[in-house]
Amino acid sequence: MTPSPTHAVAILAAGKGTRMRSPLAKVLHPLCGRPMLHWVLDQAAALAPGKTLIVLGDRSEAVEASAAAHEGAGGTTQAIVRQEPQLGTGHALQCCSEHLAGGGGAVVVLYGDMPALRPETLVALVEARPEGGASLLVAELEDPTGYGRILRDPAHPEQVVGIVEERDASSEQRALREVNVGVYALPAEGLPERLAALRNDNAQGEYYLTDLIAMLVADGAQVRAVPLADLGEARGVNTLAQLGEARAIVQERILEQHLAAGVLIEDPATTYIDHGVTIGAGTHILPCTVIRSGVVIGADCEVGPFSHLRVGSTLEDGAEVGNFTETKKATLGRGVKAKHLSYLGDVNIGAGTNIGAGTIVANYDGKAKHHTEIGPDAFVGSGSVLIAPSTVGRGATTGGGAIVTRGSQIPDGEVWVGVPARPIRRREGGEDL
Repeated sequence: MTPSPTHAVAILAAGKGTRMRSPLAKVLHPLCGRPMLHWVLDQAAALAPGKTLIVLGDRSEAVEASAAAHEGAGGTTQAIVRQEPQLGTGHALQCCSEHLAGGGGAVVVLYGDMPALRPETLVALVEARPEGGASLLVAELEDPTGYGRILRDPAHPEQVVGIVEERDASSEQRALREVNVGVYALPAEGLPERLAALRNDNAQGEYYLTDLIAMLVADGAQVRAVPLADLGEARGVNTLAQLGEARAIVQERILEQHLAAGVLIEDPATTYIDHGVTIGAGTHILPCTVIRSGVVIGADCEVGPFSHLRVGSTLEDGAEVGNFTETKKATLGRGVKAKHLSYLGDVNIGAGTNIGAGTIVANYDGKAKHHTEIGPDAFVGSGSVLIAPSTVGRGATTGGGAIVTRGSQIPDGEVWVGVPARPIRRREGGEDL
């Protein structure tokens, strides 16, 4: 079954994130080149929901703006729901009730701090949901401390009959190792009424979403557990350390996608590639390389080691960027070589040009940034500094250590040297002076 577009997804993202010890809202912390929330919005989009509800509390204005800017925002109706105060996961979904009334199909509950869930896992969760019943993700843990435990019918072990939170569990129940991940596909029909019936008479004084499972079973509905094969998908983020752990999981997947597409990544353990990077087949990425979101790399290029490609950078087929070279808003044409110790900012470099070791394209004057053009088949000598805006023509050359000052325009084929750089004068007969 393909999930129906009538499905709704509720993303619970109202937590204060105090353990992050950061002024930034928890779900806006960056993860491989985009806010953590955007990974969860991708999860929701995979289910083609008729509406996506985002439950917010802390610093909600910034989170709302980020959600609206998500590249997939146009594919579904987004609605922002406020949860003040925060009285538990059940209360968070209670705040969504007016958006859920009269719906059919499933309501899927996700979390803004669980970026590692695979969209295909959620599709499988929805497909496993019995008609009129629910499905939920579960995991088997060696140490289940802190998690709600799954209760099954001894006579029918395939049937989930409830979830007990650890604080409310008996010693026998705490010994269970099957735990609730917290992600559900619930029946939309009757959900607002069930949410209204939730009570907070428990150890935490909160409204538990988990109590809905027992309600459904009491009504005769089936509840199916969907085991997670990869426990990394259940990684939640409540601290900066956990953010690093989630980043490692997501980063590995990004690298695997590029490897499968024919990109040779020599040392994945020291290579960092953000979401939203395009790399052509046959390109070789050497160790200790960082490639930021939005970078486009053609086929048969070479990048690294110790290279940093920043936003707006494009390498056309066969271009090479090497040791300790940084690019930003730079386009390197076919076959361009910038192999050593260079900074290339706000520059277009024509095909076949060689950028010598230690070259700096100085694009910032302290107030504004400016653009530089370097034509095809040029030769920029080692240690050259090109102060933007400036132009180096087709086939032109700068000598080693040349300082090309602001506003300079080196004509095609000329050789400029010195500080400040000037064209080499020629005697009659063509010899250089």
